[in-house]
Amino acid sequence: MEWTAFLFAGIGSVLFLSLIFATAVNRNRYDVIDIAWGLTFISIAYISYMTYVPVVAFSVQLLVILLVTVWGIRLSAHIYARWVSSDKEDARYTAYRQTYSKKVGGLKLNMYLRIFLVQAVLAVIVALPVITINAVPVVALTYVSLIGLVIWAVGFYFEAIGDYQLKKFIANPKNKGKLMTSGVWRYTRHPNYFGEITQWWGIFVIVVFAVPTYWWIAVIGPVTITLLLMFISGVPLTEKHFASKPGWEVYKKRTSKLIPLPRRRE
Repeated sequence: MEWTAFLFAGIGSVLFLSLIFATAVNRNRYDVIDIAWGLTFISIAYISYMTYVPVVAFSVQLLVILLVTVWGIRLSAHIYARWVSSDKEDARYTAYRQTYSKKVGGLKLNMYLRIFLVQAVLAVIVALPVITINAVPVVALTYVSLIGLVIWAVGFYFEAIGDYQLKKFIANPKNKGKLMTSGVWRYTRHPNYFGEITQWWGIFVIVVFAVPTYWWIAVIGPVTITLLLMFISGVPLTEKHFASKPGWEVYKKRTSKLIPLPRRRE
């Protein structure tokens, strides 16, 4: 295994989000980092790939890079469309401003260390399956790679379709103040988070079939994103935000929290 792939991936992630931080300071909008989340993974994928692996068609490495690129571009484009339509910073970052401006070092240093640098490190950890496959010699695609690809495709469907349906729902003035409970949202309260988690497990399956010796490194990525979205930044914050909306308790009782399931009867 070429361990320098991990080193360069980490350096690349920090440098990329440092550039994003400079952009955020220049535009006075720290929420620009949300747009950069998916792009950070793309930079990690390509940097780790170019560190060691020669370009060979139909390799597991190229398949993984393709999946990360498709996921990252779609996610960043989706967030950018929402970001550019508003001149107000996301409320989370407004709260960070109020908190970090009072801490030692001031606003900018704390935003960089606590938000941008932390996300750079998290991105490397989540991307460990990608870096792992790029740190070994070229592995040819086999039929078992399709298992992971199918899992990834299921996740991509739920995340992409869930985001699209929610965007259309919000754009309709008649739905102001209402909950999105149709489409894929009738099977899971968080199709986007389910989709993102599932995609990373799909990539892990592709990688673990290709390089089973290093499964213990690769598995850290999907476990991290699962724990992060289920218990820290994803599901808990979203549910807290919607708890006060009319109809939430009924929707919560009838609809699966994460894994898509048929709607329960009252």
